[in-house]
Amino acid sequence: MNEKIGQLVRQWIRPELRELAAYHVPPAAGLIKLDAMENPYALPEALTGTWLDCLREVELNRYPDPACGALKKSLRKVMAIPESMDILLGNGSDELIQLIALALQGTDRVLLAPEPSFVMYRMIALATGLRYQGVPLRSDDFSLDLEAMLAVCEQYQPAVIFIAYPNNPTANLYPEADLRRLIEAAPGLVVIDEAYAPFAEASFLSSLADYPNLLVMRTVSKLGLAGLRLGLLTGAPAWIGELEKLRLPYNINVLTQASAQCLLEHYDILEQQTARIRHDREVLFTRLAELDGIHVWPSRANFLLFRVPAGCAIVIHTGLRDAGVLIKQLHGSHPALTDCLRVTVGSPEENSCFLEALKPLL
Repeated sequence: MNEKIGQLVRQWIRPELRELAAYHVPPAAGLIKLDAMENPYALPEALTGTWLDCLREVELNRYPDPACGALKKSLRKVMAIPESMDILLGNGSDELIQLIALALQGTDRVLLAPEPSFVMYRMIALATGLRYQGVPLRSDDFSLDLEAMLAVCEQYQPAVIFIAYPNNPTANLYPEADLRRLIEAAPGLVVIDEAYAPFAEASFLSSLADYPNLLVMRTVSKLGLAGLRLGLLTGAPAWIGELEKLRLPYNINVLTQASAQCLLEHYDILEQQTARIRHDREVLFTRLAELDGIHVWPSRANFLLFRVPAGCAIVIHTGLRDAGVLIKQLHGSHPALTDCLRVTVGSPEENSCFLEALKPLL
């Protein structure tokens, strides 16, 4: 029976899909979780009560608003999205990336991104039948190699270019002038992924009207609402209208809509938490840089990328886990990330636990 199942799988599942590995999320129960760029702070008690009061009004027996009209209005206000631009909501940014890839797929069409970058650009490209083309970042500081990007863009004529701004997992922010040159040179769409915009304090939202091929993607995950799985894409109505045709009905459930709309009315609290994380990021950077054998790169996100002594990344990652601290192991994921680990900026107490667990391992 198993052999028969295997034959059927090989017969009907595309070879490029069989070669992929599913996205792995390690279990984190009982650990200090610093591997997924989450906001470490829970909602204040008073706001939790307000949120629960909102949920009591939700009619679970009814389908959610398919257009998410009230929620889009709230998002437009707090994120200063231009009135002339439409909004598409997704079950996290991953769904939005997938919708873009599905809309643009075609024979020999290319999805281009600098690398290393967000792993889902490549995974979704291959899963939807697009050709993926990566362009290496400069190895010393992970800066954008603009001339290489422009040359590859000219060669492959990509249907879409994804740019994480700031980049994940390197945490750096590419020069705005370089990205503008790339947008102007691109034959197809350019999607600026601003998942970490609250920590970077930089955005292309105000530039959407300047370029006919530009879309901007955001999420509320890094603001402290990761559990809601809510991403948004904004751009010219002509683009968003076409992508809407691929969005499955009711993709944003009623609890997510009610929760996000309620909590966005208290956006100042989320902004206060974000400011605290930005401050703690600089403290953690300084303390990490002081450790012998560590090279840490400056960050404009809510995490830090650092390199440990050669051959030690897996041992240190395992040792930290054994000590109760979970961070991201990047060694082996890309040649430029050899001996690299990534740590989310947690609370001051979590950051101290991480550093104290790391020191003896070094």
